[in-house]
Amino acid sequence: MQTDSIVSMGNSLVQHGPANNRVYLLKLDPRDLPDIIDAICDLGHTNGYSKLFARVPATAYRQFTARGFIEEALVPAMCKGKCSGIFMSRYLDKARAVPRDSKLIARVLETARRNAQQPTKLYDTDNVVQLDAAHADELAGIYSRVFESYPFPIHDPEFIRQSMKNNVIFFGIRNSGNLVAVASAEMDKSWGCAEMTDFATLQEHQGTGAAGTLLTRMETVMHARGIHTTYTIARAESFGMNIVFAKRGYMFSGTLYNNTQIGGTLESMNVWHKKIAAR
Repeated sequence: MQTDSIVSMGNSLVQHGPANNRVYLLKLDPRDLPDIIDAICDLGHTNGYSKLFARVPATAYRQFTARGFIEEALVPAMCKGKCSGIFMSRYLDKARAVPRDSKLIARVLETARRNAQQPTKLYDTDNVVQLDAAHADELAGIYSRVFESYPFPIHDPEFIRQSMKNNVIFFGIRNSGNLVAVASAEMDKSWGCAEMTDFATLQEHQGTGAAGTLLTRMETVMHARGIHTTYTIARAESFGMNIVFAKRGYMFSGTLYNNTQIGGTLESMNVWHKKIAAR
């Protein structure tokens, strides 16, 4: 399973490589502005990548637009509960800015919004367990079975163990003692937000409400840890996860076109966000 490299550039963190065919500014340190923008542009051109992608505070918006970036999604008060977070992209190959099935993306979004109007289901989260380093091999096994390929090396137990040391909490649901569904909450404590991500359910247990159950428990834990905003980046052509987040009260933030390589192809991704009451 091919994955991209994660490297430090100044005080910021960047992922790049041929798997996603992009440069992703994962974590921007404002002290690196404006030089970091030129650095990721140079990195993209040098390697022939077709997209540059960044999550930045609204205070950096003009510096990125001045260098050809556009806004694709916005999360209000994402940064420290005050400043919006903006997902910005620059397409070095204009063809990548064209989604492969815009009608399907629109239909998924319409369906998710329609489902959001239905009464919220109450999930029993007693069967959700918080996982630690001792479960890394089991987690990696689940991800290897569910995903042919993934934007991050979650099939690697060592990557999972390192992630746990860097403010990522994994959750799971067991059946007959075995993990059957998992997910993670990746906290950015400097921003006070968390990405709800890495959802995977074994095929024979899909349709049981596992994702909604996991998400409900994850929100409770994030609330207890002082997180004020949770968000996700969900496959835009997948009805299931978009419906799960819409029904849990998440608001649509925007679509990232041909952004992420999952299962061997580049997929457009929808961003959803939710304000949770931090303690």
